[in-house]
Amino acid sequence: MLFLLGLLGLVIINARELSDYFKESLSLSVMLKENSKEADIIMLQKDLAAKHYVKNTEYISKEQAAVNLKEDLGEDFLSFMGYNPLLPSIDIFLFADYTHPDSVLSIEKYILEYPLVEEVYFQESFLHLLNENVRKVSFFLMIFSGLLLFISLTVINNTIRLSVYSKRFLINTMQLVGATRTFIRKPFLSRSVVHGIIAGLISIILIMVILYFVEQEFYLLFTLQDVELLLYLFGGIITLGVVINYISTFISVNKYLSISEDKLYY
Repeated sequence: MLFLLGLLGLVIINARELSDYFKESLSLSVMLKENSKEADIIMLQKDLAAKHYVKNTEYISKEQAAVNLKEDLGEDFLSFMGYNPLLPSIDIFLFADYTHPDSVLSIEKYILEYPLVEEVYFQESFLHLLNENVRKVSFFLMIFSGLLLFISLTVINNTIRLSVYSKRFLINTMQLVGATRTFIRKPFLSRSVVHGIIAGLISIILIMVILYFVEQEFYLLFTLQDVELLLYLFGGIITLGVVINYISTFISVNKYLSISEDKLYY
């Protein structure tokens, strides 16, 4: 069960990274005035790149824009037009946290105040669609995570209850010879912590093996470059294994510490 929870956590982390990747691939195309000087454009690009919400920028000259359009169209449109009607531009790529429609509109309004800027263009419809799909997927993952966590708690708790049930006569015997509740609980709780750690480590090893093979086959689709998040995930798996085992064992042992002797046979 910890292995399944760990895989789900891995999927959630990569879903966030994949979402951020697509958001940061969207660009604001800043169209510049035709008579803009090269030095002024470079200064503008440096000023925009220094903003805290900008990941990186790319300057596209009139000539480069013509080459790109020629590749897209598959033919040389300049040969029959006789001149280059395209404007120089700067593509701005934002950090994922600033790709919400409200943030983009605010940034667009600010950029339009520059004297060199003719207009700002971005794919607003695609941005809305992307954010809407991210919300839907996040909601589904939250529901699925909650359901899987409930199933895991139930399965692990029932397994531990069966384990403690098999030792109910031993617990009763220890009570009869005068052992305190704390003394009786201690070996059960210590064992539960050890089992939780072992289960977590086994789950981590299995997840690392799965992750290795998946990255080999689908590197561009499924990868995890943030080692810190991976360490948090592994730490969470071990912690969850220990906590669930400890609480379930504590409750189960207490049940048989309080039960009457005649009910031990039921």
